Amino acid sequence: MNVAPQPPAVTEQANPRTADIDALSSLEIVTLINDEDARVAGAVRQQLSQIARAVDLIAARLRQGGRLFYLGAGTSGRLGVLDASEMPPTYGVPPDRVQGFIAGGDVALRRSVEGTEDDAGAGAQVVREASVGERDVVVGIAASGTTPWVIGALAEARGRGAATVGLTCAPGSPLSHLVDVPIVPVVGPEVIAGSSRMKAGTAQKMVLNMLSTATMIRLGKVYGNLMVDVQPTNAKLRERAVRILGDAAGADAESARAALEATGYEVKPALVMLLTGVEATEARRRLDDAAGFVRQAVRA
Repeated sequence: MNVAPQPPAVTEQANPRTADIDALSSLEIVTLINDEDARVAGAVRQQLSQIARAVDLIAARLRQGGRLFYLGAGTSGRLGVLDASEMPPTYGVPPDRVQGFIAGGDVALRRSVEGTEDDAGAGAQVVREASVGERDVVVGIAASGTTPWVIGALAEARGRGAATVGLTCAPGSPLSHLVDVPIVPVVGPEVIAGSSRMKAGTAQKMVLNMLSTATMIRLGKVYGNLMVDVQPTNAKLRERAVRILGDAAGADAESARAALEATGYEVKPALVMLLTGVEATEARRRLDDAAGFVRQAVRA
């Protein structure tokens, strides 16, 4: 019996709007790329309710002491690792709370390791080795929604009781049917057929920005729009901490630095000190009672 070939995923299809891109000038090429990129934000906007569902799920698990994992291959994996790596310095999250894994291991961050993405068992093995459990959330990232390594990882995570989120740009894909919360920004065919590092990658980066940032806000890592759990580990970040205290508490640079020194350069208790006039020990106590939320600590 002849089996009809399956149509390619939307991320693999040829884009009729760019069919003659090889005959254009440089300005025309980049204009066309920019026109296509302009479609991405609208596609992501269509998924905001699903993204919010995922944020609520992730925040709830992290409050219970769980962890967040990003897993992907190629560009998708690199974007997940990038987002995870930004959490400790930006929001003071321990490195083991948000982790990113890429098919092929860390070497694949710099050099393409194509064959590993076809190994579903290897994806499952990563989940087992990380001891993923019921309090954790695993986000599988795959533009096509068919990457075996990611599918294997998600299946293993589900079997271990973890919550699952899928980020793909292909509607109706296996990945979107496997997870608790599918996020599917449909950006259409790429400027260059199959080059999903372009629009699909941009959409994935936008969604990951939202997932991690909104989660950190829901966990009390932000006061107003200021990152009050930033880790001042270098000169630039120490000056940022001083500016944050100036913006949030109206403190001059000298007062801000004094508060930071009193707290070992922890911005959040320093801010509570400046807003309430209490000492460092009391500021930390109030933050503990308020689960780390500055507004509640100040009201107390």
